[in-house]
Amino acid sequence: MGNTKSSMLSKELLDELKSNTKYSETELCSWYQSFLRECPGGKISKEQFEGIYASFFPDADPTAYARHVFRSFDTNSDGTLDFKEYIVALHLTSGGRTRQKLEWAFALYDVDGNGTISKNEILEIVRSIFNMIPADDQERLSQDENTPEKRAEKVWSFFGKKNNDKISEGEFIRGVMDNKDILRLIQYDEPQKIKDKLKEKKQ
Repeated sequence: MGNTKSSMLSKELLDELKSNTKYSETELCSWYQSFLRECPGGKISKEQFEGIYASFFPDADPTAYARHVFRSFDTNSDGTLDFKEYIVALHLTSGGRTRQKLEWAFALYDVDGNGTISKNEILEIVRSIFNMIPADDQERLSQDENTPEKRAEKVWSFFGKKNNDKISEGEFIRGVMDNKDILRLIQYDEPQKIKDKLKEKKQ
């Protein structure tokens, strides 16, 4: 993982991140310095991560969604995000290739981590997304997707599955790539203010 407590990135980790993300050596070194300023121990805890999300949504409750996002990025399941996990997360959510983003979305929806998605898992994530949609915006949603249950049902029906069936990662990625409407239904589009705040944090 590199020497997280040091103020310098290890060459091994630097090379790995350069080859797996779109970021330059200069950007990575600069972000590492700011990451250590925010997290002197070299790790972001789940609580810190939830706090960051909460600051973006003062009028909503993003806790559940933040918890799921954190889980999907915590690839070694140690309850923290190290610099590598943080940078890969930034890359995936801001500029990763479509397939990479969909692999991450699958991990987000695979709540129990068993390699498949159930209808209940889709409902759980959709509910956490609805917690972040202001009431006024919810009222403007179309009748067939204005509750978490309706939206989850709509997503499930796209895959042509029975209630107790499961969706594999391959099926999920193919299904979303074949139907852009599914992509709209399964994601939470970050408002511009969130993207701006993330950029500020990276400066």
